[in-house]
Amino acid sequence: MQPLRVYSVVPKLPEKLKPLWDLAYNLLFSWNDDIVSLFAQVDRRLWRECYGNPVCFLNRLPQKTLETLAEDDFYVERLADLRQSLATYQSRKTASIPFPDRDGTPVVAYFSLEYGISQCLPIYSGGLGILAGDHLKSASDLCVPLVGIGLCYQQGFFRQYLTPDGWQQERYPIYDFEQMPLTLCKDAAGERLLVQVDLKGERVTAQIWKAQVGRVSLYLMDTNVPENQPATRQLTNRLYGGDLETRVRQEYLLGIGGIRALEVLGLKPKVIHMNEGHSAFAGLERIANFMAKHQLSFEAAMELVASSSIFTTHTPVPAGNDRFPPELIQAYFEDYAKRLGLAFKVLLALGREDPRNDTEHFCMTVLALKLSRFNNGVSQLHGVVSRKMWNRVWTQYPMEDVPIGAITNGVHVPTWVAQDLATLYDRYLGANWREDPDTSRVFSQAHLISDAELWRTHERLRERLVGYVRERLRDQLLSRGAKRQELLNAEEVLDPQALTIGFARRFATYKRANMLLQDKERLIRIITNAERPVQFVFAGKAHPHDNEGKRLIQDLVQLCTSAQCRYNLVFIEDYDMEIASYLVQGVDVWLNTPRRPLEACGTSGMKAMCNGVLNFSTLDGWWAEAWKPDNSVGWAIGMGEEYEDAGYQDFVESQTLYNILENEIIPTFYERGHGNLPRNWIRKMKASICELTPVYNSHRMVEDYARIAYGPALENYNRLTRDECAAAKDLASWRMEMMTKWGNLDIRHVRAGDPEQLHVGDGVRVTAEVQLNGIRPQDVEVQIYSGRLDYEGKFAQRDTLSMRPVETTADGWHLYMGEIQPTEAGRFGFTVRVLPHHPLLLDSHSLGLIRWAHND
Repeated sequence: MQPLRVYSVVPKLPEKLKPLWDLAYNLLFSWNDDIVSLFAQVDRRLWRECYGNPVCFLNRLPQKTLETLAEDDFYVERLADLRQSLATYQSRKTASIPFPDRDGTPVVAYFSLEYGISQCLPIYSGGLGILAGDHLKSASDLCVPLVGIGLCYQQGFFRQYLTPDGWQQERYPIYDFEQMPLTLCKDAAGERLLVQVDLKGERVTAQIWKAQVGRVSLYLMDTNVPENQPATRQLTNRLYGGDLETRVRQEYLLGIGGIRALEVLGLKPKVIHMNEGHSAFAGLERIANFMAKHQLSFEAAMELVASSSIFTTHTPVPAGNDRFPPELIQAYFEDYAKRLGLAFKVLLALGREDPRNDTEHFCMTVLALKLSRFNNGVSQLHGVVSRKMWNRVWTQYPMEDVPIGAITNGVHVPTWVAQDLATLYDRYLGANWREDPDTSRVFSQAHLISDAELWRTHERLRERLVGYVRERLRDQLLSRGAKRQELLNAEEVLDPQALTIGFARRFATYKRANMLLQDKERLIRIITNAERPVQFVFAGKAHPHDNEGKRLIQDLVQLCTSAQCRYNLVFIEDYDMEIASYLVQGVDVWLNTPRRPLEACGTSGMKAMCNGVLNFSTLDGWWAEAWKPDNSVGWAIGMGEEYEDAGYQDFVESQTLYNILENEIIPTFYERGHGNLPRNWIRKMKASICELTPVYNSHRMVEDYARIAYGPALENYNRLTRDECAAAKDLASWRMEMMTKWGNLDIRHVRAGDPEQLHVGDGVRVTAEVQLNGIRPQDVEVQIYSGRLDYEGKFAQRDTLSMRPVETTADGWHLYMGEIQPTEAGRFGFTVRVLPHHPLLLDSHSLGLIRWAHND
């Protein structure tokens, strides 16, 4: 039986308490401890039961409690102060990096399949989502005019529980969006705003929920509406759930539906940022819109879209890049290709590394790379790995010239710093450290923090972690029907004074959660040393279909529950943002063991870092650029070697791990001076906070995006759309001319001085003749490509220098000249190349056109 009418019933807040709704419906509370305290102090048990969700919390508070609160003058005064601070926060509009034509509306649309903003909004699975949430938070703090687009999952990502023998099981609770800090988007008449897309001939409708993240709005699409068929209503049920076809449908909705959602909402951002390849279809929809609204050719619209798009790739693991069989793409995009005026085979080529290979699957990462002129990895090492990984998209270029840069990730420090430590920061760094974009100046003052205060604060956080772990472990055992003795044992796990090491992440095999288990006897000797005890806290999930990852968890859990280890090794089920917060704030060392170079970044270590926790990791991801050889900010496992034999690599690095743990980490932690303070350890904590926090935080990251990508992309959009998109049309016409004439371009008579001996700093004059085949000289750039050579005679490093035109020969060849200077001794070489050049072309490599000199 279905109801005739549906009502939303909400508690009747007394007039004095109505500002609680304003605080509850802005996710600023997820990084404002004062707001959390205002709610939690009313009923801490209920607050925990509601997973820190203020909307659910208010809805469950008894009316009598609300009336009593309204009579508490001190509480009402605190509420008024916090409501005013929220209003003050929202009223500031000046961005730290200016956007010249900002009119109060978003300039950048940020697309992501998941967002980790708060535990009470479970639309995230792991690092990618947490990064997206931190990106929005820093954009809010820095007043960057950005709006988020995503999907609203009725069941989110799975919740983990373990069987008595340690095997991972999954459950999917159903969430009520009306009990979350979400509001349904409606028009002036009170009707729901709806988005529609065609999925394989079926008209699919989605409603839009809004989450307010400080100053930034996040819009989430939800297909669980009466207009859809029962099966389609489930499309947004689960994050990363279902088969390949479900993934295509979700990504169609995210990309194409996301662009349409912006139109329905009346928003017109000029720049889009695709966070991972999931949203790459957004580029196609923008092309289609520009073609329809401005009568542009596909080529002109593509130039406009690519010049105003940013794409961030997050994974060097092949399985992390979505690939779909051609027939599946055909089912959803054959008609869409006609809308773009393309043969379907041409559309398929946009998602293929080799456009001529008809059997190659369609790759979302390749599509995003081709539809953006700002492509980046998420650490310096990942940038290198990505250029190598996607070199086939630009086969003409050396790996170094593949147009993928790097912007290293960061974390939102106010979200992840413990409240106790934040109080210390307030006193020593100044109360504005949370929003101050000049993080280097702010955090350099951390050296002023008293050693005793910093250490006692950290010890309290470790004690809090131990209490939390015991409580969680007891709940886990109760849910499995454990015996009384097991429950009593749970009360005794961990020692609040012992060296505590945390390891928590997705249990993918390349993250090597089993590295510690390579020598179990040695590990047991380490943790059972009565004089210098060591303990480990583990957490993490394996993908539901990853049985190998589940086996890793099972092996680890069985060791944790063994008689020898049960007090010193603990595995906490259902890793989420709450568990992550306790861990990164309360452990002494954050352990990370990925197999280099498969970790794109690894932001969990950054969350630990800003709490004074020291990192101990293989030199992969962010740690490859953050670690210092003197171990002043933490320790490295190995020196960044890469092995062909993975088994041998695991053995060697596990031995290194044990050696450093036994010979450096444990002695440094337990070396105590007057006052029982580990002075050397504290020195490393301060160095980590001072030197690393200013660099590896999301304020710096978002400012980098604004400076390197958002600002230039906005400028490109404005230039290309002026005068009815005249520049976009000109750029497309120029590109077609280049494509047509480039094949007959040639280089001859490359000449250089031939001294008997060349010294460092000596100049070498180089000349070359270029046949331009009707291309204007201003449309090309002729370069000397030079550098040191390796033992195989290949370039080990390279520099490029533009050559200047000198004259035109009688037979129509253009003479170019330049001079290079070797800067170091050794084997040195050069060659000459020609690239296309246009004032509106952001990167000469993006067209895939190049001509190299050859031997005469």
